[in-house]
Amino acid sequence: MNAAGETAVVTGGGSGIGLAIARALADGGYRVTVTGRDEEKLRRTGFAHAVMDVGDRASVERAAAQIGPCDIFVANAGAALTAPALKTSDEAWNAMLSVNLTGVFLCARAVIPAMVERGRGRFIAVASTASVKGYAYSAAYCAAKHGVLGLIRSLAIELAGTGVTANAICPGFTDTPLVEGAIDGLKERTGRDEAELVAQFVKGNPMKRLIDPDEVADAALWLAGAKAASVNGQSIIVDGGETIA
Repeated sequence: MNAAGETAVVTGGGSGIGLAIARALADGGYRVTVTGRDEEKLRRTGFAHAVMDVGDRASVERAAAQIGPCDIFVANAGAALTAPALKTSDEAWNAMLSVNLTGVFLCARAVIPAMVERGRGRFIAVASTASVKGYAYSAAYCAAKHGVLGLIRSLAIELAGTGVTANAICPGFTDTPLVEGAIDGLKERTGRDEAELVAQFVKGNPMKRLIDPDEVADAALWLAGAKAASVNGQSIIVDGGETIA
């Protein structure tokens, strides 16, 4: 696909990985709209924006209608919480699935039909290394993120030959507010020191560091482009080697 004149939408684009992806796409020549629940945060990005709660069907459909057809859609919005698996409340379980899995599905259902009608498009989900492995105290999050890959793979098969592709990016622990929140949650629940928890987060990464959001954004920019036309149903893992170590 040629970036000139192409439109891109990034959910959860107000900060972290989403904002990094929005900036990379804009630098690549795409006209970018970011979405999220906090309009003031979206406004501060400087991008066109629309308020969207990905876990709410009406909100997703309303924002999609407001934005109009797009060429690139990055389903990035997500949330994380930490709790022992068997002490995870119904509310926490449902919240994790709503944002991290159902939200991707609702967005796909809202935007892909117009892509198919136009004969071109890229649907990119920001998943996680939690899509391909388990983590203690993250059962609900891991279950939701595993589901994202199943959804993407099914979409890819159904969309083959339409000019539309579906892929996922699976970042490892990335230097974002989401990871900061996860560390804070673990600190509260376990009483462990923050520095110790940060070291624990990067322990499995052979590079011994958090992933930079721009590294994830570069993967999204590549998937959006013409050279990735035959990449379909894939999970691009950006984790410093964690999942193979």
